[in-house]
Amino acid sequence: MPPTPVSPASPAHAPVRASLESGPILLRWHGDVAVVTLNRPDKLNSFTRDMHRALVQALDQTQAGGARALLLTGAGRGFCAGQDLADLDFTPGHATDLGELIDTWFNPLVRRLQAMPLPVIAAVNGTAAGAGANLALACDMVLAARSASFIQAFVKIGLVPDSGGTWLLPKRLGMARALGLAMTGDKLSAEEAEKWGLIWETMDDPLLMEQALALATHLAAQPTRALAAIKQSMHASATNSFDAQLDLERDLQRQLGQSHDYNEGVNAFLEKRAPHFKGA
Repeated sequence: MPPTPVSPASPAHAPVRASLESGPILLRWHGDVAVVTLNRPDKLNSFTRDMHRALVQALDQTQAGGARALLLTGAGRGFCAGQDLADLDFTPGHATDLGELIDTWFNPLVRRLQAMPLPVIAAVNGTAAGAGANLALACDMVLAARSASFIQAFVKIGLVPDSGGTWLLPKRLGMARALGLAMTGDKLSAEEAEKWGLIWETMDDPLLMEQALALATHLAAQPTRALAAIKQSMHASATNSFDAQLDLERDLQRQLGQSHDYNEGVNAFLEKRAPHFKGA
């Protein structure tokens, strides 16, 4: 029996929605949408350990606040340039263990984004490079400004794509294009990324945040528990057999068929009115 899809809490009293107004991560609320901004624009929002800690705090507050959608973006002229090399130690014999760094910070981050029981949207403004590119791709939907680009820059410093890059790229693009991007480290424009099926949509730069917030607001008003189940089933399909996937669909549908939102959706359809979903 698969785990029951988890939906954001629906407590009797409104949850406390804390904000982060300064520091390497910002958190602001637009209704039920939590907008998390990577905020080191002078460093193209590259990651330090302190930034990772602040992002964990923001994601904790997002879920504790009962968010029904998460919008992730970057401050300034770039989305995220990956790891800040200045935060690493290159002293011979004391060099930073990159495996430990990934295991402690990057892997838990992308796992969490994939598993969050609410839609996660990336609004990519400017450069998304290295782990920054794969952070965006770990989100459920990626919207990008026309000036944005995606770069698997790892090979340029003798490394392999991480943060899920070697899994996400072949699944979305096929092996030829995945290997080409990873082995050359070439820049992929946002428009080309959309044509290849790597991201959801490209738009003119001034429209990015407006349209990303509109999409997040729309998804926040949808049956969140069903969206969580859609995420769960789509991710499971990568390793499930066809028969196992059919069984998972059956079990999830059984659970959702007993939910408030299913009942509300059916009644709204029959009564020819807009539904009011609660994520329950």
